[in-house]
Amino acid sequence: MKQFFSFVHKEFYHILRDGRTMLILLGMPVVQILLFGFAINMEVQHIRTVVFDPAQDAATRDITERLAANPYFHMQGYVYSPDEINKLLQRGETDVAIVYEQNFNENLVHSKKAQLQIIADASNPNTGTIVANYVTAIVSEYRPHIPYRIEVENKLLYNPEMKSAYTFVPGIMGLVLMIICAIMTSISIVREKERGTMEVLLASPLKPGTVLISKTVPYLALSFINLITILLLSYFVLDVPIQGNLALLIAVSVLFIFLALSLGLLISTLVQTQVTAVLISGIGLMMPTLILSGMIFPIDNMPEPLQWASSVVPARWYIAAVKKVMIEGLGFTHVAKEVGILAGMVVFLIGASIAKIKNRL
Repeated sequence: MKQFFSFVHKEFYHILRDGRTMLILLGMPVVQILLFGFAINMEVQHIRTVVFDPAQDAATRDITERLAANPYFHMQGYVYSPDEINKLLQRGETDVAIVYEQNFNENLVHSKKAQLQIIADASNPNTGTIVANYVTAIVSEYRPHIPYRIEVENKLLYNPEMKSAYTFVPGIMGLVLMIICAIMTSISIVREKERGTMEVLLASPLKPGTVLISKTVPYLALSFINLITILLLSYFVLDVPIQGNLALLIAVSVLFIFLALSLGLLISTLVQTQVTAVLISGIGLMMPTLILSGMIFPIDNMPEPLQWASSVVPARWYIAAVKKVMIEGLGFTHVAKEVGILAGMVVFLIGASIAKIKNRL
C-alpha cells in the first residue's frame, strides 16, 4: 500500500509542476461554462428597428412608442421611403422595418381596421420569425378593449419559404473549409518536421516563405474541389439558390480557403507532432467557429467582450459575406468590409508563419 501511495504522490507531483496540464484541467471548465453560458442565447435581443410612418397620427405614434419602450427593440428612427428600407436591410444596418399605411388612425376609427406591414430580414429564418412575432404581439396589445382590428402583414425578405438550409449552408461552408484546410496544411508541415525533411527543404535555395506557400498550393486545389462540391450539393440537393454573383461567391470562398491554409501553416510552425496539430486545428478551431461566428447564435445577443472576441474568428466574416452574396444577392460593395478583413488576416497569418520559420533558422 505504501508503494501505491508513493506512485499516487509522484503522479500528483508531475501534474502540479506541469502548468499546461493544470491549465487544461482547471481552466478549461471555467472557460467553457462562461463561454457557453453567455454565448448560447436563443433569445433575439437588440432588434434594430426603423419606422416608415406616412400617417404620423396618434395611433401610429402610440404603437411606435410601445415598440421603443420594449427592451428587445432598439429604435433607430424613422425612414421616409420604401427604398431607404430596402437599402438598410441590404446593408445589414437594420433588422426590421415597421410600415404603417396612409391615414392609419382614420381608417382605424371609421373602418374599424387598419393595416401594418412588418418587413424583416429572414436570411436567418428563426431570427426573422421571432422578430415578426415580437412585433405582432406588441401590436395586438394596442387598445385591446376597443373593437378595432389591426391587420399585420409579414414580409420576410431573402427567405420567404423559411427554409433552415438558408441558415446552415453558409455556416457549414465556413466550418468545413476552416477545419479541413487548417488540418491538412498543419499536418503536412509537421509530418515533414517529424521525418526530419523540413530542414532539408528550408536549406534549399528557395526562401522560407516560398517553401511554405508552395506546400499550400496542392491543398488549395483540393479545397477548391470541396468548395464546388458543397455548392453543387447546396443548389441541387438542398435547393438553396445562389442569388448573387457566382464568381464573387467563389472568389470570397477561395480567399477564405487561403486564410484557413495560412492558419494551418502558422499552427504547424508552433507544434512538433501531428497529434498536437490535429487537436489544435480540429478541436481547437471548432468551438470558436461554432459559437462565435454567428453560425448558430446571434452575435448581437452576446456580451460585448464576446462580440469583440468574435471579431478575430475568420469564419464570422466569411459566413456574413456568403449570406450577403448567396442568400441576399448583394454585390461586392456590400461585402467589401468582410473581404478586406479576411485579406488582412491572410497577410498577418502568412507574415507570422514566415517570421516564425526564420526565427527557427
